[in-house]
Amino acid sequence: MQVTYEWRGDFDDGTLNALHSQGFGHSTLPIGWWEQVQRHSLGWVVARETEGVGKGGAPGEAKAGGRLVGFVNVAWDGGVHAFVLDTLVDREFQRRGVGTSLVAEAVRGARAAGCEWLHVDFDDEHRPFYFDACGFQPTNAGLIAL
Repeated sequence: MQVTYEWRGDFDDGTLNALHSQGFGHSTLPIGWWEQVQRHSLGWVVARETEGVGKGGAPGEAKAGGRLVGFVNVAWDGGVHAFVLDTLVDREFQRRGVGTSLVAEAVRGARAAGCEWLHVDFDDEHRPFYFDACGFQPTNAGLIAL
């Protein structure tokens, strides 16, 4: 298995919607991800399986070639704060370092853009991933469900 990572890489909405549905356990929704990230995000990282990719273009391949197997969105405030959202890894690729590599690319992209802080929030079950594997530090934070 070979996976490549690309900051602000191409993807299509249908493939990302399917990955989001798998990752968050909901039906596939018609979200216009490409337009959304173009308008609201500092960047995003795509992960693609590239081993064995032919020139014919299999279903689910991203424009640059290779099946989309991971994604993370990096929103921001336009200044020094960026936010990790929607970290997704295809079930077949979980527990292989893909998520950690996605977040590492997000860190590099946010740092290169001049951000000083990268924030994340998550459900308790993901603490080991974000704190141990990715290097986030615990902080006090607040949240209001809307």
